Amino acid sequence: MNPLLRNLPSVEELAARLEPRAGRIPRSLIVSEARRVLDTVRKDLVEGQRTGIPDVELLAESALAELIGPSIERVINATGVILHTNLGRAPLQETRGITGYSNLEYDLEQGRRGRRDVHVSGLLERLLGAPAIGVNNNAAAVYLALKEVADGGEVIVSRGELIEIGDGFRIPDIMRASGAVLREIGTTNRTRLEDYREALTPRTRLVLRVHQSNFRISGFTARPALKDLAALAHSASVPLYEDLGSGCLADLRDYGIDEPLAAGSLSAGADLISFSGDKLMGGPQAGILAGNPELINRLRRNPMYRALRLDKLVLQALEHTLRDTLLEQWDRIPALRMIRMSAGKIRQRAMGMLEVIRGELWEGRSLVGGGSTPQQSLATWLIALEDRHPVELEAKLRRGQPPVVARIERDRVVIDLRTVLPEEEPKLVHAIRAAMSGG
Repeated sequence: MNPLLRNLPSVEELAARLEPRAGRIPRSLIVSEARRVLDTVRKDLVEGQRTGIPDVELLAESALAELIGPSIERVINATGVILHTNLGRAPLQETRGITGYSNLEYDLEQGRRGRRDVHVSGLLERLLGAPAIGVNNNAAAVYLALKEVADGGEVIVSRGELIEIGDGFRIPDIMRASGAVLREIGTTNRTRLEDYREALTPRTRLVLRVHQSNFRISGFTARPALKDLAALAHSASVPLYEDLGSGCLADLRDYGIDEPLAAGSLSAGADLISFSGDKLMGGPQAGILAGNPELINRLRRNPMYRALRLDKLVLQALEHTLRDTLLEQWDRIPALRMIRMSAGKIRQRAMGMLEVIRGELWEGRSLVGGGSTPQQSLATWLIALEDRHPVELEAKLRRGQPPVVARIERDRVVIDLRTVLPEEEPKLVHAIRAAMSGG
């Protein structure tokens, strides 16, 4: 028995010390956290993980503070990665969310139950030229499509398109979960139209094309044009489904981003497409499915659609993004505004900031990120902060209020204002000066 154990206070003693400073926290929660902290410290002492008794009062106070404060908080993204997966991908625009009750599934005109997807389906159809529905992410969209169209049958996919979409989540895994049978064709770098033709059998339910949105294979490569693949699939009365991954609704080629437009895939003959809402579309997390009216109706009737459907808060944010896209109000969508921002504009902003903080101006590159546009980057200007301890400075910025996430390059903490919203600049300056002064 560790003799230090007898020096620990009882649960009641610790709770009594905490209670005067706990404000409106219920006593039951204070006691619960006191017990949890003491149990953890006791276990550490018994197992030799601790050699002394920590300040259990401070540990319990920190635990209570963590419980009553929000876990998700606003972060200033100074990395230059626009669709930062760890920071929520596409930054959401300011919207006036509807509180209280809403007409989520109520037809006010007819006075009867309505469909929740009506709030975005009309906007999507005008943008894509085809009926569409939304689910909670693109992985869910792929699963729903395969489950409804190909459960028990074969799906033809090129080996070069059996991608992993992040966190170990792979297309073959989704296919197995849906009940579809994977039929691999071609090789990693070359798949011909004839490979698809030879793989077609009476068991074929779907031809799947996966856009290489998060990687590129270069060199000795080949893949058939989408229109040729569509013609082949239709000659066999098999639908063609293209998973676009990122999903681009606005033409960004003039700004250095060459990604296919979602509507272009449908025009080329795809019967069904899917893509993410929180990547190049610039909205909240969602998976969009669009295409042949009969297929979309089948997907909507599938029991899994209800399990995967969008929440009312996501629908509100998605409606705003889609309407701004339809009206070509690009600057109202933060991710698109950041992509379209010129290096000259960023340099101008950086020069203004260098008047009040210590640093140098460097040329650099911004990334779109989020599994989108590999091997494509955007010219930018970086603020390289003047500090002899870059690792410590990066940590101070990250742990400050507000938290600032930056990156280290050439032994300097660098700030890329492309991903910093203009209204965040005063707070960013304050955070940098506090971190560099040791405050």
